[in-house]
Amino acid sequence: MHELSKAVERLRSILAKAQLRPDFKESIQARDEVLARYQPIFSPAYLPNLTEEEFRSFLYFENNRHWTGLYRQAGRLTSNMDALRKALTMLLDEEKPLAQRFDDALNSVKGLGKALASAILLVAYPQRYGVWNSTSESGLKILGIWPEFDRGASIGEKYAELNALFLRLTEELGIDLWTLDWLWWELVKQEEEGLIIGETGLSSKTAEQRFRIERQLHDFLVANWDKTILGREWAIYSEPGDEMAGSEYPTSVGRIDILARHKERQAWLVVELKRDRAADQTLGQLLRYMGWIREHLAAPNEEIHGLIVAPEAEKNLIYGLKGLDKSNISFMRYRVEFHLEKVES
Repeated sequence: MHELSKAVERLRSILAKAQLRPDFKESIQARDEVLARYQPIFSPAYLPNLTEEEFRSFLYFENNRHWTGLYRQAGRLTSNMDALRKALTMLLDEEKPLAQRFDDALNSVKGLGKALASAILLVAYPQRYGVWNSTSESGLKILGIWPEFDRGASIGEKYAELNALFLRLTEELGIDLWTLDWLWWELVKQEEEGLIIGETGLSSKTAEQRFRIERQLHDFLVANWDKTILGREWAIYSEPGDEMAGSEYPTSVGRIDILARHKERQAWLVVELKRDRAADQTLGQLLRYMGWIREHLAAPNEEIHGLIVAPEAEKNLIYGLKGLDKSNISFMRYRVEFHLEKVES
């Protein structure tokens, strides 16, 4: 109870400051536009007529105005539109218990993870369902109010418990679930920017710009993972109901850019991605994440490896890596190629 009160106060403080900012007002305006556009097509009555084009459009940030990364499974989801329509019909059938229909929907269509399913629920019933994704999970862990689920709980049972918590938070804060979802993003961004600013001296504006560009690089690497040298030995970590759980994996010390498992050995890989030269502070950030995995996910006999991916590394980082005897932390450079091709008229 004490932790929940502290969490509410911190969210209330973030909300009070955010309400004065233009981007917050834009988010509220976007809510009304998104609901007007997508609530009708996600209504149970319309679902039998849902087209691939309509569904795909929702998956992109420029249209849903709230969530990135939903498009990654677009091809798999729309390969059988009849199956997808049936899954969404199950998901949105409020005559059945929430946990049951959440499980049934996710189990019936590959690629329909918790983030997308809960986002659709929010749009269809904006007063009743919150969003469970890496950002909200990380926010709950940062605030210290991530639930301890019963052993063996299904993903649907976990979501039902989380949704009850989301509803309680909105009641305490006097906001709607869309705004709560925006607050999770703001909380996590502040937490991650705070580490960057505190360790590097960057301005808040510069840190936010770097935050956004690194997210774009992250999405590109995840989308092309199997084509990289990493994809030969490592698979992005998955959980029941979330095949891409390792993409921006949520922890109480921030989100891990990519968390992967070795395809043959009992080993973990924590990947930290930087858009420009990686400094020695990156090493401390990576070690925090590796320590969290050791404490919360890894078995005692499992290896934990760390990888920093950046275009260049500062001298201090190189010396830091050399100072770790028999280190299981490595550095890789990335290169982005840009080509122009002449098109004959």
